Amino acid sequence: MWKLTPASEIPWTKKLWIYDLRTNKHFTLKTNPLKRSDLDEFVQLYNPGSRNQRTASWNAENLTGRWRCYDYEDLIARDKASLDIFWIKDDSLEDSDNLPEPGVLAAEIVEDLEAALEQFREIAGDFRAENEKSGA
Repeated sequence: MWKLTPASEIPWTKKLWIYDLRTNKHFTLKTNPLKRSDLDEFVQLYNPGSRNQRTASWNAENLTGRWRCYDYEDLIARDKASLDIFWIKDDSLEDSDNLPEPGVLAAEIVEDLEAALEQFREIAGDFRAENEKSGA
């Protein structure tokens, strides 16, 4: 049986580090898949060996820095303590001329869905093969 305990008066977390890999990045399954090299900056900045020495890449001089730290007080002051946090200016929202044509967007969506469907077909085939081997 589970025992509910009241929330701690003292927060367990004093700081929250966030890396924004979504703003102004566009990954697709076929034409621009996420690669390990896309995460190199995060791995370097995350610095698990000495987390007390981390430094943010975002500051007043570098508004496009993707690594930023928020204090508990800053987070709890947000509307309903929302963690949907953005700080990098999204270039695609500034100028509608940067947006791909609707047909291009639709084609990309179809391509991504077809690639995902193909991957699920392979997974389902693997499960079928396993079940046939085990006699299920």
